[in-house]
This record gives sequence, structure tokens and C-alpha cells, in this order.
Amino acid sequence: MPNPISGFSKKNKAEKIAWLASQYLEQDPDAIEVLKNYWHQDEILQQLHDDFIENTLTNYYLPLGIAPNFLINENLYALPMVTEESSVVAAASNAAKFWLDRGGFKAEVISTVKNGQVHFNYFGNVTEMTTFFNKIKPALIASIEDIQQNMKKRGGGLLDITLQDHTKELDGYFQLHCTFETGDAMGANFINSCLETFATTLEKEAAVYPVFTKANKYPEVVMSILSNYVPECTVRASVSCKVKDLAQKDITGEEFATKFVRAIEIAKTAPRRAVTHNKGAMNGVDALVVATGNDFRAVEAGVHAYAARTGKYTSLTDAKIEGDTFHFWIEIPLAIGTVGGLTRLHPVVKVAFKILQQPDAKELMKIMAVSGLAQNFAAVRSLTTTGIQKGHMKMHLMNILNQLEATAKEKEQTVAHFTEHAVSHSAVVTFVNKLRN
Repeated sequence: MPNPISGFSKKNKAEKIAWLASQYLEQDPDAIEVLKNYWHQDEILQQLHDDFIENTLTNYYLPLGIAPNFLINENLYALPMVTEESSVVAAASNAAKFWLDRGGFKAEVISTVKNGQVHFNYFGNVTEMTTFFNKIKPALIASIEDIQQNMKKRGGGLLDITLQDHTKELDGYFQLHCTFETGDAMGANFINSCLETFATTLEKEAAVYPVFTKANKYPEVVMSILSNYVPECTVRASVSCKVKDLAQKDITGEEFATKFVRAIEIAKTAPRRAVTHNKGAMNGVDALVVATGNDFRAVEAGVHAYAARTGKYTSLTDAKIEGDTFHFWIEIPLAIGTVGGLTRLHPVVKVAFKILQQPDAKELMKIMAVSGLAQNFAAVRSLTTTGIQKGHMKMHLMNILNQLEATAKEKEQTVAHFTEHAVSHSAVVTFVNKLRN
């Protein structure tokens, strides 16, 4: 059984790996070598990566691919995408090429308001709390002037503070609900700094408020934190074309459009389908979020909460046939940034932004929404025509061959064979074993 350790964070990287090997890797030299092989040869670059998080041992690589031919609002983009999933980049590329010949994508930012809350308890009279809040609101705003000075110069800052009474849902529970504009920054640190200052000011003002001192009942702050649910920070992307222009091999435009819209209706109706449907859209969004050094966990959490905002989890995308025209669109919340965090620190992220032509936060929101719409279109298109596995397993073939440590010649022969045969893991194993025998 491994032993606990004190002072692990104070050890250098070699010492941390040595301890890990002695406790968990059974002194496996191959495992240790794998960790070391992923260090950067450039010591300065490795130190930069070491400083991103705590207790760094090595680097974990994911492929960065490019999906070209994205025509968005009449501008042509190539999207850098970081993902481990086979077929994501290919699907995005195919969707981009499909819509390039049909007018491209349209995208617009609907709003960019972000929010956070000071959560606190108060078990006294609600009217008294409302009166107190109205009295101290100017002091709350004044308390963050130093913090938001630079943000205001960039056109951002606090928008408003409101008191929210949630005592019907939870006894004694109130919020200071605060809204912000953060420009090109995601703004997490700025928002959290403001909220913590509000919390301090709230308790300081309450300590000398006569009504509270007389009753010996004071508001008590529980926590102060931004919210990753940002339904007021949304972007919309769409495509449309004549139904007849959707015609493809073995299917008319009308047949394709009708079946496609029906698939979207199913995703809007059935939560079990909607989850996988939205995961497909997020394949495109997340790959771009990661490539640009943004927080994909925050984006995922906010997007899926948005999908359930009506009380039922449903599709993020929608489609309709109106007259002789097909329409397909997505609307999602995206709190992302183009400054701060890793966006200007990670060397590969810097290159990704150059590829994207240095977008500001609003433009990046549009590009990400388009990436999600394209990915979703590609998935639904496959599902309603050839089936998802045909294309996915073709892309997955190389992963299987690499697991089998296939030689270059074996890969060439196997790929040629499976151009005419269905790909499955067992079928590939059987074929490779025949080659080897």
C-alpha cells in the first residue's frame, strides 16, 4: 500500500517522479521514461509549462488539426482544433466545404453580459434587508473603483447590483446578483475580485447598521463567486439555402431536408437523444476552446445548463423548412476571452490566434458557435444518410492499427482492404493477424 507524503510540492520534478515510481509505478523504468520523453528539450519552454499548474511531472500532448474553408460572415477562416476524437476535424472540414458552396455561415453576438453572486444568509425581516441594500448600494459600487479602473478604460466594468431574495427556496438565503462587461477578457479574476470586495463591504456596513445592531441579526456571507451560467452572454450561428441545393448522392434535397428537420425535432423532444446530439455540437466548440487556451469545463457547464433552461434538457440546435428554404441554427452562451490566462502565454495558443486572424472576444464567440453548428450538421447529416459509424470507424482505423503496432506496409494493406469493407475492431485485428500469418 502506498505511503502518504508531506512536502511533495517542494520537491523538484525528478524527485516527484522518483517518489511516484516507488509508490505507484513499481519502479517501472518504461513508465518513468515515458514521462521524461514528453519534456520539452527547451528548458525555458518546459519551465513555462511547469508553471501552468502545480506538481507538474510532464506534458500531455493532444493533436492540433486544422479545419479549412469556413466562410463566416463573408470572411474565410481555417479553424485550429485540439481534440483526441477521430473524425471531429474531418467532419468539421466536410461541413465547412458543404456550406462554402451554399453561402457560408452567418453569426452574430446577441449579448456579452457576465455575472456573479455574493451568497449570504440573513434570518431577519426581508423588508429591512431591502432597505439596507438600497442604502449601501452606492458604497458597494464605490468599493470596487480601484479594481475596475483599468477594465472601465477598456469599455467594461460593473453593470449593476441587485438584491435577490431566495428565502422561499432556502430559509434565510439572499444574493447580491452582479452583472459585468469584461470586453476581450473572460474576466473570472476581475469578477471574483469585485465580488469578494462587495462581500467585505456588505459585512462592514452591516456591522454598524442600527437596525441590525439593535436586533443582533446580521447578514453573513457564505461565499462569493462568479457564475459559469451566462444566459445573457450568447451568440447565434446559422446557415440556410434552397432545399433543392441540399441534394446529394442518392437523396433529393427535399428528402434530406425533411429527414434532417425530423432528426432535430427528435433531439428537441427526447433528452436521451439531446445529450448525445449536443455532445456532437460541443465536439466542435470544445476543440476550438482548447486550441485558444480557454476554459472548456466552464463552457461545457454553462452550455448544458442553457440547454435545460426551460426545465427540460433539449437540443441546442434548431432547423426548419420555410417555403423552399432550409434553415439550421444554434444559439449558445459563451463566456470566453482573447486576453488573460493562457490566451497570450501558451506558445501554440498564440499561433492558433494568428491562424484565426487575431479575433477579439466577440469574433471568437462567433467562430466557436459556427464550429459547433458545423459539427452538429455533419453528425446529423451522417446519421440521417449513411449512418455515423461508416465515417467514424474509417477515421478510427488508424488508431486501431497503432494499437496493434502495425508496420507501414501492414497499414497500407489494411487501409486498402477496408475501403471496401466495414471497419470494426475485431475485423481489423483478424485482417492484420492474417497478414502476419
